[in-house]
Amino acid sequence: MHSSRISRLPAASRTAEGLRPETPAKADHAYVTLVTNPDYLPGAEALLRSLKLTGTGADLAVMHRGLAPGQLARLRALGARLIAADLLPTSEGFDRAHARGALHARAAFTRGGKPDFHTPLDNFIKLRLWQLDYDRCVFIDADAIVLRDVGKLFQMPEFCAAPNVYDGLDGFHRMNSGVFSARPDPRTFRDMLARLDQPGAFWRRTDQTFLQDYFPDWHGLSIHHNMLQYVWINMPELWSWQDIRILHYQYEKPWQDHDKAHLLRPLIDLWRAIASGLPVPDLAAQARPAA
Repeated sequence: MHSSRISRLPAASRTAEGLRPETPAKADHAYVTLVTNPDYLPGAEALLRSLKLTGTGADLAVMHRGLAPGQLARLRALGARLIAADLLPTSEGFDRAHARGALHARAAFTRGGKPDFHTPLDNFIKLRLWQLDYDRCVFIDADAIVLRDVGKLFQMPEFCAAPNVYDGLDGFHRMNSGVFSARPDPRTFRDMLARLDQPGAFWRRTDQTFLQDYFPDWHGLSIHHNMLQYVWINMPELWSWQDIRILHYQYEKPWQDHDKAHLLRPLIDLWRAIASGLPVPDLAAQARPAA
């Protein structure tokens, strides 16, 4: 059943088994990210700083698991509403099929390097966004930064996402789940669970493949609302600093030392400036990718 045909419940009546918010919501809309291990903490901090620079009045919600009290304190200090989130209640067979080793053996990432701390099964926690006590949400992966105000995304319909463009035009036919708009509703969440964990289910790119299947008529955002860093290397003609709103560091992370750092140095320097607490640099003055 497509969620657009599921009647909505008012936010006040929602319950959320598997979620434990630390504090009440302050707004009816939120930017939401997910942090499921300490290695993504630098990314989440940079994302929160970048969102605060836009002057947004939305809540900044972080769904999390596997973080120590001191690590949570770092997010709290940046204004995050912390929401502990459990893994989804999926079957043993589902969990085995989507464990890191099993998934990468069956559907290896060949176009970039996933860091060792990437845990595929955790990705499905994104679906708990539909359990949240907000009317409108915009999800942004913790390895992205916001360069310009994107508040208009709260007015977008469910479900909006940008295409998965980073090495060829065929990416326009696929969505990337690093940025998307949603309307939380527990009935949608229950319907998702029923669709997700069926006998023999295998979601090649975890939440991304599932969400594209669940929302086959997804509304396309421009690539500038989820500009993937490999565009800088592979498709420089699409790079437009005056239009980019969210920059997403897919595959290798800007807080790591990695073998593509020399190719992505301007983007890494931009991330590190924002992560250090500086304002967004003058984007018009940024270097252009090599043609």
